[in-house]
Amino acid sequence: MGKTLLDVSDLNIEFHDHQAPERVVRDFDLLMEEGEIVGLVGESGSGKSMSAMAIAGLLNRHEIEKTGKILFDGTDLLHCSREKLRSYQGSDISIVFQEPMTSLDPVQKIGRQVEESLKIHHPDLSEQERQNRMLKSLSDAGLPDPAGVAREYPFELSGGMRQRVMIAAAMIDDPRLLIADEPTTALDVLIQEQIIELLRRINRERGTAVLFISHDLSLVNRLCSRVLVMHHGKVIETGRSSEVFQNPNRDYTKKLIASIPRVNLQRPRDNDRDVHPEVSPAPTGKNALSVKDLSVFYTSRGKGFFGRTQKTEVVHHVSLDVGEGEILALVGASGSGKSTLARAVAGLNPLHTGTIELPDGRPQMVFQDPYNSLNPAYTIRWLLEEPLRLAGVNDEKERKKRVDEMMELVHLDKTLGDRYPSQLSGGQRQRVCIGSALMQKPKLLIADEPVSALDVTIQVEILSLLKRLQRELGLAVLFISHDLRTVWQLCDRVAIMKDGLIVDQGDVDEIYLHSQSEYTKQLLQAACIVRREEQ
Repeated sequence: MGKTLLDVSDLNIEFHDHQAPERVVRDFDLLMEEGEIVGLVGESGSGKSMSAMAIAGLLNRHEIEKTGKILFDGTDLLHCSREKLRSYQGSDISIVFQEPMTSLDPVQKIGRQVEESLKIHHPDLSEQERQNRMLKSLSDAGLPDPAGVAREYPFELSGGMRQRVMIAAAMIDDPRLLIADEPTTALDVLIQEQIIELLRRINRERGTAVLFISHDLSLVNRLCSRVLVMHHGKVIETGRSSEVFQNPNRDYTKKLIASIPRVNLQRPRDNDRDVHPEVSPAPTGKNALSVKDLSVFYTSRGKGFFGRTQKTEVVHHVSLDVGEGEILALVGASGSGKSTLARAVAGLNPLHTGTIELPDGRPQMVFQDPYNSLNPAYTIRWLLEEPLRLAGVNDEKERKKRVDEMMELVHLDKTLGDRYPSQLSGGQRQRVCIGSALMQKPKLLIADEPVSALDVTIQVEILSLLKRLQRELGLAVLFISHDLRTVWQLCDRVAIMKDGLIVDQGDVDEIYLHSQSEYTKQLLQAACIVRREEQ
């Protein structure tokens, strides 16, 4: 048994900024050894991030009460002086958050932000010494051309590069504990795999202990030696990852594990039309969408006050069809052009050449983050009525009737109509977004990463809803995703995008089982989907 690095016992966190105190973490215990990788899993609101923030010393507002002990190398971080706590932050304990764009200063160059910890903890270092360590940290994080990256601003980097920058900043002072809070959630499978491998290498080469927080249980199972499962602020199950994932004891843990999308290439997929012949739409041979030779452009202004407007081609001569009642997946790494293509189809980007044929009229779109898609100032009923008002439905009774029918269709209780988006769960908000998109009865729905920001159990609910709507309404869906396991379960056909081009396209079974595309094989391998000939 190794030396104990972190010993958290009886940690309770209570908020006092509401009418009644709210305890968000209850009797939390965690023991970590030096060099250990421990996973912390649970749904949103379970207390994972609050526990991590307390360990990192980032919950210091006066309305938050913390009790218990957080012993780091023998020092109680809950009860030590602010000066003592600061000496550990960024030096011995570092944290990486889910969305680097909210953590990085948009007006500061990358190099200055990465070396910030050295300025605080090592003021005796010369500027050249700080710069050398900053460049080495960027290089160690796997960033090509560290000197070039150091001169860039956050918005000039891709999502994967920004996350590597955050890890470089966290590791620059060689901390003994790295807290990674959902560091891969918004990333595609190839970048996810790179970040996971980077964390493994940091742990292996530096002996850094890692507390890995995620709702992606498959990643936790691959990376972590032990796992803690949280529910309603409490740790309800803990043990070695292999044991917990193979033989969970608690019903909640079993529910989480059962929600992990699975791919079994050794047997055919369930055919939904065979399972539900009475409601499943038969193929009509007609298309809800036909895209031919489509190129899509963005404009951007060059650097400097007098920079010229530049036109950049992002999608190159793409052709694809979505049949009536079909779900077509559009898959590819971040920056491949998936969302750009979708926005052009939805009429949100008019800068394109080629043809977009929509025989049944304009499609509707559902976005990744339901909270940012809904106006927080209006009630759910008002938001659902808005598409009808825009369509010229002026009869208030008719609008109410149509909204009631839609809420029933997407399985939303009618009592939620008077609530605001902030009063709904993530899954309920996404159901509102889907209901709003369907109010004008489109034949084509574009779903752009509609479940990637949701917990695994909520993902299952939303995917089941989309499948049911496809069956009952004969709805065609262009489903944009980087999760190949979800695509296997949900979609009829798949198109693979890379660098603005369609590089592979066909039935899901055929692509997963027999594709000869090296890029498709890379995506499948990154998602741990192993084909028969590769076993």
